[in-house]
Amino acid sequence: MTATHYLGMLGSLLLMAVVVAVGPYSSADMFAPDQGPGWYYWKLQDPDFMSRFTSWGLYSLHQVAIWGTIAYAQIQRPKYSKTLNPVNIAALGLNVLFILLHILQTKVWYDGLAQDTPVWSSQASVVFMLVFVLMMENSRRGLFFGKKIEFVDKPTDFLKRYHGYYFSWAVIYTFWFHPIEDNLGHMLGTFYVIMLMLQGSLMFTRYHMNRKWTLWLECFVLIHGSLVAYMTIEGDQWKMFFFGFLTLFVVTQMHGIGLGNKTRTAIVLAYIGGVIAAYYGNWGDMAAIIRIPFAEYGFVFLFAAIAWLPVGLGRLVKFRKAKPEEPIPTNVSNA
Repeated sequence: MTATHYLGMLGSLLLMAVVVAVGPYSSADMFAPDQGPGWYYWKLQDPDFMSRFTSWGLYSLHQVAIWGTIAYAQIQRPKYSKTLNPVNIAALGLNVLFILLHILQTKVWYDGLAQDTPVWSSQASVVFMLVFVLMMENSRRGLFFGKKIEFVDKPTDFLKRYHGYYFSWAVIYTFWFHPIEDNLGHMLGTFYVIMLMLQGSLMFTRYHMNRKWTLWLECFVLIHGSLVAYMTIEGDQWKMFFFGFLTLFVVTQMHGIGLGNKTRTAIVLAYIGGVIAAYYGNWGDMAAIIRIPFAEYGFVFLFAAIAWLPVGLGRLVKFRKAKPEEPIPTNVSNA
């Protein structure tokens, strides 16, 4: 990573310091009792017009503003360089402004988009973002132990050109889905989405393409998901998140940063040793670690298949048009 990335992370930490300084943001009497895994706890029991208007209104302004910077950058097509251009400065300024506005909005009116949208929508938006990263990086680092899957490459040109619109939606929607909170789980998530906003703001620069930086962002979900599961879910469910995302790292992600064979072998052996130590005596539970990789790779092939579908249909139509028609028989007896 470069000095710019470290400065960006320092800026993200300073914003987190503002989150802590302004808090607390809520008390238990503001929320309805927890109703299970499908229930999002941090939303007002009695939302009013201003809680909805400020959350949806500011989210919409934030989203449209960032989409506007992406569209402007694509029209201008600046050369990739190691200096920030005006659109980068604009995107960084807009994101910082709306981060501060969300802190203020939560402190005064509290609610986020979670009041009106299902809890899975925020989770799915980030999952699909990670899936699209796997697809875009297939041509560079492969999908399975450095092996490139040509079938997956079909939609990658489209994704590389337009992924910024989806990624910015996933990140900004997730940011406004949650109200700002100063507990560890929420703060880890807020820090993560702020770093992702930083990444989006670095579009059309060399910093946006730095492989160690992008790997850090891709793998931070391992830290966030594991710690949140450990703090909020009873039992050993954190192991599924930790080793599930670690499996993605071992199978795919570590093959794109130039590690030598010895280093990769050592990582694989450490991974196997960690799995054995974590599940020793409970071997039946070990199957849980494949759930996250199975879902991620499954979506990769599903989206690739959807992208190939028009091609397959087009070839079928061409084949049927090229096939000579059989003559219609005459004087056929019905006997």
